[in-house]
Amino acid sequence: MSKVAWIGLGVMGYPMAGHIRGKGGHDLVVYNRTASKADKWAEQYGGKTAATPAEAAKDADFVVICVGNDNDLRDVTLGPDGAFDTLKKGTVVIDNTTASAGIARELYQAAEDKGASFLDAPVSGGQAGAENGVLTVMVGGDEDAFTKAEPIIDCYARAINLLGPSGSGQLTKMVNQICIVGALQGLSEGLHFAKTANLDIPKVIETISKGAAQSWQMDNRWETMTNGEFDHGFAVDWMRKDLSICLDEARRNGSSLPVTALIEQYYSEIQRAGGNRWECSSLITLLERT
Repeated sequence: MSKVAWIGLGVMGYPMAGHIRGKGGHDLVVYNRTASKADKWAEQYGGKTAATPAEAAKDADFVVICVGNDNDLRDVTLGPDGAFDTLKKGTVVIDNTTASAGIARELYQAAEDKGASFLDAPVSGGQAGAENGVLTVMVGGDEDAFTKAEPIIDCYARAINLLGPSGSGQLTKMVNQICIVGALQGLSEGLHFAKTANLDIPKVIETISKGAAQSWQMDNRWETMTNGEFDHGFAVDWMRKDLSICLDEARRNGSSLPVTALIEQYYSEIQRAGGNRWECSSLITLLERT
């Protein structure tokens, strides 16, 4: 049993922390910006709460973070009463936030200066994957730290891979998001075309999902997209944030992402229409409004 500090109890972090407590049986201390949510988690899972990230991280063998963006991540690690204030030598920090590769490298160095380790470990699988403990985790960092952290990550994952040095996990998550939105846009256009052509959409999907067009998005989203149901899953606000990170990195490394840039603008249109919290498969709404 390890001493684990968990920072960030959003829709992903709340169940992920629960798996570490429930499946792994580890000794958990949790911190959340809204203290009432931490209290609720502790009552449900039997862990402890902390008033600050620094208090949570004190004496922890592992510090696991799952917050919103680069700024949130910097606040809970390097800000006043941040977790890095109390990192002990040998602690492994596991960051499940989807953030930039730049901040991953920054925090890797800051942890190393404390005699600790830092892994950027963004996840894929959405809220359902977090709740069911079957996330895919993409990790960047040192192999020895990864080996130590793997049993902790395994509590909420079905697939874990070390992709390379610090930042590699975040870069891989960018690839993941680029591929997802491309698939969603293609599926949106296909469903829109099928409707306009008066085809039997369930039969169309039953047929083409057995061939080369098949994807996770098709299997899991075609029906809700057809029915106009977007009150679940990964929100437009978060996907647009992720795509902004992808495009920033592309400008740095010189890669060309024309389709991703276009879809990022499509999401901005959905936001302007009030769909900030709609699931990211709501791209289809832009086709159906005309």
